[in-house]
Order: sequence, then structure tokens, then C-alpha cells
Amino acid sequence: MYNMLESVFEQIVNYAILLSEFAGVTVLVITLVKSFLGWARKNPGIRLALAQGIALSLEFKLGGEVLRTVIVREWSELIILGAIIVLRGALTFLIHWEIKNEKKDAQIQHPG
Repeated sequence: MYNMLESVFEQIVNYAILLSEFAGVTVLVITLVKSFLGWARKNPGIRLALAQGIALSLEFKLGGEVLRTVIVREWSELIILGAIIVLRGALTFLIHWEIKNEKKDAQIQHPG
């Protein structure tokens, strides 16, 4: 009974990870297409939109990595997963910092 419940739980977590990863990739692809079109049209706010889309995509991917920690069986996997989480967290932090700076620049250039 316990093994069956563990197997069902693992399947649910795997599907949730897959859904989170898919959402992250989908957001990134949509953001890239919109950003390319905005760049082609010389949209001045495209950098901000691109950074926000990348940040959202990374947050979905980070959610998938956190979920993956639930089903890790060995320390070596946990260490690798921890490193991935730290790197993605740092990237998310840097992108949010860039978004904040881009918003400040936009307010300076276009007050009101």
C-alpha cells in the first residue's frame, strides 16, 4: 500500500514538474517572439518587456526545480539540484534588478 501511494505521489510531482517546465518554456517563447516583433518595430519599451518575460519564465523553471527536490533520492542529485536552484535564483535576482533599473530609466526619459 505504501509503495503504491509513493508511486502515485511521485507521478503527481513529475506531472507538476512537467507542467511548470512547459509553462516556463511557453512564456519564454512567447516573450521572445513578442520582443523580436517589438525590436523590429523599434519599440522603446521592448527591453523591459523582454526582461519581465525572462524573469517570469525563470520563476516557472525554478518552481519545477523546487518540486524536483521532493523526489530526489541521493545526495549527489540534491547537490546538483541545489546548485541549479541557486543559479536560477541569482539570474532571477539580476533580471529583477535590471527591470528596476530599466523602469527608472524609462521614468527619467518619459516623466509623467
